[in-house]
Amino acid sequence: MGAALGQWRQRIREYKNDLVQTYFGYRIEAANQPYGVAFRATPYRFLLLLSHMRSGSSLLTHLLTTNPEVIGYGETHTNYTDASDFKTLLKKVYWQTQDFRTLGDMQNLRMDHQYVMDKVLHNKKFLDHDFLQSEQVYAIFLLREPARSLASIADLKPHWNQQDTIEYYSQRLAMLVEYAQLINNQQRMLVVSYEQLLENTPQVLTTLQDFLQTQAPFTEEYRVLKTTGMKGVGDSKGNIKAGKIVRSQRQLTQSFSAELVEQAKQAHSDCQTALVELCQSVGTGNK
Repeated sequence: MGAALGQWRQRIREYKNDLVQTYFGYRIEAANQPYGVAFRATPYRFLLLLSHMRSGSSLLTHLLTTNPEVIGYGETHTNYTDASDFKTLLKKVYWQTQDFRTLGDMQNLRMDHQYVMDKVLHNKKFLDHDFLQSEQVYAIFLLREPARSLASIADLKPHWNQQDTIEYYSQRLAMLVEYAQLINNQQRMLVVSYEQLLENTPQVLTTLQDFLQTQAPFTEEYRVLKTTGMKGVGDSKGNIKAGKIVRSQRQLTQSFSAELVEQAKQAHSDCQTALVELCQSVGTGNK
């Protein structure tokens, strides 16, 4: 009896999942414009969190997507060739972020979020950059100081040598500046540092609301998702499952030569200087 009931429940779940996927797929594909879906008057805004590995991007992702006007879950590993790939992102995000375990979850079928978010930490995900100039594309650039960034990347990638780590970090920061130059619209870009997020949290949260023009404020507490802590999606080593900002940092034993650290500091300084000039920033808004 128990086995039969379990099989029946599994079939119901599979049937429900098929229905939900079909529903999302129809609404997404029925619209001709890349940022629109059927039965929705206004197009989505595409929110990119552009950063480097071990920058605190998983924390910022959770703070952003807990807001009812933003949907996303972390790295989707979508390769973007043009604006049409936004439909691929929509399908991934709406499927991965919905549980549909209670009747209350069904409100997510409305697809009424203002922003759909993806987190991109690697240079080869944008196979063509032209779509970045669309008025529907918004970007938040997140930076973290070099010392802990390098140590944390080395901890995450033990098969990399020090040169691999510094090359990834420096090349990624240089690419972030290129993205900002391509977007070339201060109204659609914001730069934040991980240090600001931890040390000046209220002002960062207010800046996020002002930048994205959301009705609901951003808070230090966030929802823990079914993808939280999942490898390949975001942080699987830190305190990300706490559901709130945790300011204590774990001990890292990796160290880098003074020469490489100076190289990283210069790359970080150059990137930060350029982004502050091109983007809105915490406490300054649209300069």
